[in-house]
Amino acid sequence: MSLRELARVVQTSEVTVRRDVRALEAEGLLDRRHGGAVLPGGFTRESGFPQKSHLATAEKTAIADLAAGLVEEGEAIVVGAGTTTQELARRLARIPGLTVVTNSLLVAQALAHANRVEVVMTGGTLRGSNYALVGSGAEQSLQGLRVSRAFLSGSGLTAERGLSTSNMLSASVDRALVQAAAEVVVLADHTKLGADTMFQTVPTEFITRLVTDEPPAHDDRAGTELQALADQGVQIAVAGPAGNPVGEQAPARGERRRDVPLPGPRRGQVTGPAATLRATGLGGQDQSAGAERAARVADLRRR
Repeated sequence: MSLRELARVVQTSEVTVRRDVRALEAEGLLDRRHGGAVLPGGFTRESGFPQKSHLATAEKTAIADLAAGLVEEGEAIVVGAGTTTQELARRLARIPGLTVVTNSLLVAQALAHANRVEVVMTGGTLRGSNYALVGSGAEQSLQGLRVSRAFLSGSGLTAERGLSTSNMLSASVDRALVQAAAEVVVLADHTKLGADTMFQTVPTEFITRLVTDEPPAHDDRAGTELQALADQGVQIAVAGPAGNPVGEQAPARGERRRDVPLPGPRRGQVTGPAATLRATGLGGQDQSAGAERAARVADLRRR
């Protein structure tokens, strides 16, 4: 239920309702979502595409605008299923020479009429709730594939478990997509930060970059999760209005591994921030750098 509807029912202001919803979440009586609240127990619950397509639409647009700047002409990439990756695909249609491998009918549809963009679809069984191909056919078609980047979304993202989803078949295909890529880019709006669902897709140590939007000032959970992800070495690009970059947090760990398929560690070193993103240097190891990082994250949240 939306905060607006809750305020109408109980005949009070949305500010009061937001405070009460926070208190109820702390007691485990409900889960907060963007602009509203749902009943608890979301580990196995998954919204269908019609519901997802109307959630955080402005945020997804800003994320897609920023993520598209990471892709260069002539690249080969994989793009997973989801409403945010569908928004990304609409922007990829303008980049010539791409090869896009996907298990999403919506991503393929967005690129169907793009000039000089080759679309490669996996096999598999159609999962109607998110218009994605899943199952052993999809996973087998990805064997032996190697691309530069994987762009994935999911149902939740935490520093402790990484990216997760509530469907086992979708998680399995996403893991196969990750194994095919040298780098993993997660697209997740702030409502997914701190949310944890049943099936782990990508452990935090294998996430190269997170592209997200600015959490609201009152969303302490999202801000805390962003800081924890940055501390674990994930590069964080925050999209402002109309996809303009607010900033990026560089990894604190320096070297990252990424060549051997999951679950083993991957070798190599992450490439630097894309030219379209502004590095903020929030990955220092010493105490002063840590204080500076915390101050900049707080500034990002205020803005």
